[in-house]
Amino acid sequence: MNSTVLGYPRIGAHRELKTATEDYWAGRIDAAALDEAGAELRRQVWTQLRDAGLDAIPSNTFSFYDQVLDTSVLVDAVPDRYRHLTGLDRYFAMARGVQDVPPLEMTKWFDTNYHYIVPELEPDTRFRLAGGSASKPLAEYGEARSLGVETRPVLVGPLTYLLLAKPAPGAPAGFRPLDLLDDLVEVYAELLERLSGAGAAWVQLDEPALVADRTDEEIAALARAYGRLGGLSSRPRLLVSTYFATIGVDALRVLADRVEAVGLDFVAGSGNLEALASVGGLPRKTVVAGVVDGRNVWRTDTRRARATCATLLGLADQVVVSTSCSLLHVPIDLDAETSLDPSVRGRLAFARQKVAEVVALGRALREDGPAPAEAPAPAPAVDHDVRARLDALRGVRRGDRAGRFAAQRAALGLPDLPTTTIGSFPQTPGIRRARADGRAGRISADAYVQAMKEEIARVIELQEDIGLDVLVHGEPERNDMVQYFAEQLDGYAATEHGWVQSYGSRYVRPPILHGDIARPRPMTVEWATYAQSLTSKPVKGMLTGPVTMLAWSFVRDDQPLADTARQVALALRDEIGDLEAAGVRVIQVDEPALRESLPLREADRAAYLDWAVEAFRLATSGVADATQIHTHMCYSEFGEIIGAIGALDADVTSVEAARSRMELVADLRAAGYDNGIGPGVYDIHSPRVPSAEEMEDNLRRALQAVEPARLWVNPDCGLKTRAYPETEASLRNLVTAAHRVRQDRTG
Repeated sequence: MNSTVLGYPRIGAHRELKTATEDYWAGRIDAAALDEAGAELRRQVWTQLRDAGLDAIPSNTFSFYDQVLDTSVLVDAVPDRYRHLTGLDRYFAMARGVQDVPPLEMTKWFDTNYHYIVPELEPDTRFRLAGGSASKPLAEYGEARSLGVETRPVLVGPLTYLLLAKPAPGAPAGFRPLDLLDDLVEVYAELLERLSGAGAAWVQLDEPALVADRTDEEIAALARAYGRLGGLSSRPRLLVSTYFATIGVDALRVLADRVEAVGLDFVAGSGNLEALASVGGLPRKTVVAGVVDGRNVWRTDTRRARATCATLLGLADQVVVSTSCSLLHVPIDLDAETSLDPSVRGRLAFARQKVAEVVALGRALREDGPAPAEAPAPAPAVDHDVRARLDALRGVRRGDRAGRFAAQRAALGLPDLPTTTIGSFPQTPGIRRARADGRAGRISADAYVQAMKEEIARVIELQEDIGLDVLVHGEPERNDMVQYFAEQLDGYAATEHGWVQSYGSRYVRPPILHGDIARPRPMTVEWATYAQSLTSKPVKGMLTGPVTMLAWSFVRDDQPLADTARQVALALRDEIGDLEAAGVRVIQVDEPALRESLPLREADRAAYLDWAVEAFRLATSGVADATQIHTHMCYSEFGEIIGAIGALDADVTSVEAARSRMELVADLRAAGYDNGIGPGVYDIHSPRVPSAEEMEDNLRRALQAVEPARLWVNPDCGLKTRAYPETEASLRNLVTAAHRVRQDRTG
């Protein structure tokens, strides 16, 4: 084995997975047809990787929704509320919910924009290998073998699975999912024995939790788990893969004694060579060297990668060239992009191209030949005016919070518990068709603008009828909250087919930030001012913040992220100034990626939060006290960044809180947070319509920590992926809940 990858995109070159799953949800196809579509996607991946010359090919990386959810189903960690359902209906209910049963919580996979479904466990959870010999990893291993492809089954490791899990509601105080480790490991042991019996020579256990700070107790649990699995008399060889940062030395020492191979990320894990050296290397073991970036789209510096592998040959018995993590996080094929600027395209590699890089590097390492030849990549363009302006803007701040609060109360005239939405409204087929026709030139520019204005007018009228207090224009003109802005900024490039899975059937096309950023013209002012002209109620201007513009893009790697963030912030500062000058008095700058981008190691977090907060303040600090700045964050564990949320100094922060049952409320109480807060009172990622009573309960819970004048009422995220009937019903219930709570407080 000289070359492998840790995983590969599962969505299909033409988003076949999205089409099939959404057809199943809509009742257009049955379970058998969905299974057939999945089998075809798996066949395509396995045969492509084999034909590309890869020495070792992963399996069990396909999922209809999420690999952590697959693991919960595999080990039968299914909460009782779903057990009346069966098969795919149960699976998708856990992910998305049904009308009478809410879904499991969803949050970000480490520091990526991929979302996983959080396991929900309790002390009497009893793990078992669901499906036995027909379980998913065994079935897919056999499926690949029937195609003549030998694979390495991939599993979420037991320690990572439990560290990502949460106690079920009502679980006794003090219970931790890690308490269930020994029982879970026995299921893994059974599965490994079955895989060995089926012929699997290797199994990959993903343990990315080992790159975060781990306690002595957790390291002891790791030793216990892999002592048991490594000591099985009949098992495949074990590769434990880590990624996204540097493995802890204690964890590496444990693995060195118990498994045959360790996967390390030498792109994001700058300390992995030092960690290996500190444990005396891995004699008689294999290092799977992640030297090809699995999270970004730049071509590999093959000379540097080859040098890393050469150093590793002195620290391990065998070195296998690999990607730094699964290629799930990058688009599939650069060859599908025909419109990219050649000076940018020449610097890029997508999943298929990265596989080719891995194969070429593995071959060169095996044959001890020269690194593959490559032409030097063009240097990014430099905008000297942008850099000069940034040098003059340091330490910018707004006025004191109390003065701003008073000025905004007087200017906006809002009631306590004001109601609003996060920004987007459902994007109907008609909206998407008009946008596509406008982009393709099938309708005139005037016709496109008219179509968008008609939709904005409809959305404003609907919100007034529902009774919302602060309105939005609905964002019909926007394809994506990052891509929309990237297409209007110098220094960014957009792809046509560069889709990446965010969660379930939700895919995004991250833009490519390749040079200095500048704003040539206003981006949102026309739409915001038109919407405001239709109503006497305030309409929010809607922007995406600098951290999220970076986190949800593929970003240049030739300068510090802090410098790039300041360039984006400067462009946003100019846009905010134009919105304010046009009469927009509420401006939302979304930062859903602030927590997501938090470094996995505690020691690295302060520096990140310093530049992230500075970039947001740079963007938002130029407005008057009476102009209200909002921000929004979603699907993350916010407790660790409550201080940074306050330091952003936004007047109002809206956050996801419905799926996590208002956990944020306790964090807010403890932190003494005193700005406006809008903890989402219902989950928009589920098709169910929550009742007014359910939202009222959430509001009353939030009022335990936030005074009414500073508590906002909103969904937990934008509404673009929902349909109008459920959206309207949910928002009417939201307004009803807010009115009930207001009336109770005023008598």
